[in-house]
Amino acid sequence: MNALSLDMAVQFGILLGILLATYVTITMRDLLSAAIASATMSLLLSLEFYMLHAPDVAIAEAAVGAGVVTAVVVYGIAKTERWEREGP
Repeated sequence: MNALSLDMAVQFGILLGILLATYVTITMRDLLSAAIASATMSLLLSLEFYMLHAPDVAIAEAAVGAGVVTAVVVYGIAKTERWEREGP
């Protein structure tokens, strides 16, 4: 297995992880768990940016996407109810 196919396999694994974390974020009923899954998705996305040789974008995504946005969402959850209510 040469280096190019190994790199493609790793990027494909990261892509599957991003898709899985996104699906978990959308379907999770616990809002705090959804926020953590969203932060996981953002960290995997920043890893993908790094592998695509865009380290400045990767650092910005990690700082803003996984850091600031997650902190604001968790703060908002702390000020409201943590669990989503059942339908009407």
